[in-house]
Amino acid sequence: MLSKISEQLEKLSSAERKVAEVALAEPKWFVHAAVAEIAERAQVSQPTVIRFCRSLDFKGLPEFKLALSASISHSGLPFVHEELNIDDGVGDVMEKVLGNTAAALLGARRTLNPSDLERAISLLAHARRIEFYGVGNSGIVAQDAQHKFFRFGISTVAYSDTHIQLMAAAVLSPQDVLVVISNSGSSIEILDAVSIAKENGAQVIVITRHDSPLAQLGDCVLTVAVQEDSSRYTPMVSRLLQLAVVDILAIGLALRLGETVSFQLEKGKRSISRHRIEEE
Repeated sequence: MLSKISEQLEKLSSAERKVAEVALAEPKWFVHAAVAEIAERAQVSQPTVIRFCRSLDFKGLPEFKLALSASISHSGLPFVHEELNIDDGVGDVMEKVLGNTAAALLGARRTLNPSDLERAISLLAHARRIEFYGVGNSGIVAQDAQHKFFRFGISTVAYSDTHIQLMAAAVLSPQDVLVVISNSGSSIEILDAVSIAKENGAQVIVITRHDSPLAQLGDCVLTVAVQEDSSRYTPMVSRLLQLAVVDILAIGLALRLGETVSFQLEKGKRSISRHRIEEE
């Protein structure tokens, strides 16, 4: 169902697309919301919500909700992927994984706030040092972020070990920025590290769920909302959304720093080319 909605986006009117993006971003909420609540969340009129349902070949909102509920309520394949079933073929796997990912990425346009992204980029642009913290899958995203940002000539590091995070947070300063990436936003160790960093005056950017304990501690919150039960399934889409947010921040920072970044990237490319020539 989410795949069907994402495929029809370009065919919808601009107002109907806003309703579609709400459904993609928060399908479980959408199923139980009243038409007035949906219209308010999408910032459209109530008749627009109905027109959206009819544009997807449903008679009205109730029928659309039933179809949406059926598509997100099955239990899936335990500990593998909540959209997949044991009898799915490779073609089904491809359609569901790609469709689910596309729907989440499109839905992220409604949960990410441009002004929050702008503030995060501003904090990063003025940082003496940037540290990235994450654990598990989010730790891999933190490493990817460090790989992108260090090439800008900025002092950066990524830590995925919680004990090292606690020690590193203790020596941060008001001139430093900490970027914390967490799907659940509820890890006690991560929360402790953030608290220590804030005590030392460091600015904290968090990439997490809007209603998580981590979001309450962040100076700048970049919301990544995805319908994944991380207690039962390995997070997949959330990791891709986190990577997308890191890309937005990296590109935004590169644009902010301008020629300085271009010069640093050019130096890096020249160094690699020179090393290859020497090896040959």
